[in-house]
Amino acid sequence: MTTILVTGGTGTLGRAVVERLLADGHDVRSLSRRPRTGAERPRLSSYAVDLRDGSGLAPALAGVHTVIHCASSPTGDTEAAGRLIEAARAAGVRHLAYISIVGVDRVPLGYYRAKRDVERLIADSGLGWTVLRTTQFHDLVLRMVKAGARLPVVPVPAGVRLQPVDVREVADRLVALACGEPAGRVPDMGGPEVRSAHALVRGTLRAGGRRRLLLPLWLPGRLFGALRRGENLALDHADGTVGYGDFLAERGGKTGKAAAGR
Repeated sequence: MTTILVTGGTGTLGRAVVERLLADGHDVRSLSRRPRTGAERPRLSSYAVDLRDGSGLAPALAGVHTVIHCASSPTGDTEAAGRLIEAARAAGVRHLAYISIVGVDRVPLGYYRAKRDVERLIADSGLGWTVLRTTQFHDLVLRMVKAGARLPVVPVPAGVRLQPVDVREVADRLVALACGEPAGRVPDMGGPEVRSAHALVRGTLRAGGRRRLLLPLWLPGRLFGALRRGENLALDHADGTVGYGDFLAERGGKTGKAAAGR
């Protein structure tokens, strides 16, 4: 077993990746700006590292064979990745695995452009590398719906479809890739079902026992044009098995698998 460092180890994906690695018997270093405190766990070490300035990065990487880069932020991702790559090269890291998003090269969104820039940096880093792009996590869909449900009328982009995927399945795939040989850009990964934004919002509200008026909006611009064309989807790689309704049911939704609607 090898020592593997996970950036963003306390985030939604990072936590699932850490748990998968520990279950497989690896020594894991979880890196985040604010490591969670608590009882020590065998084979798990937490490091306080800020990728925005690189503080604490060198000792965290000492003796690390593989880095799984899950950390992400609305701003500064490219600079943070540059610091990580430089420190990883200096530490002799053999494999850098990165999680990206389906459509980063097709959807005109600033956050997506930054993810694409990070992909390029990694590919040109001189390190062994693997990049996995996935569709949106179930958790993100739920957070977006909850945020919109604060209003009595919830606006929903018309014509937009999503293919949400379970974060644990993404973690399983990412860990398997990271523990193998560097593979470059691997096939995308999407959830098992494609649903309209309207159906996902309606199903989430229904599962939570909430009533809101949904207002479909045909939004202009290149971003929503790309989403209506399905540039965010991985139709040929619907590899996930956990549907959004299953996710809601597991979280205590009332209507189970049917909650995501059609």
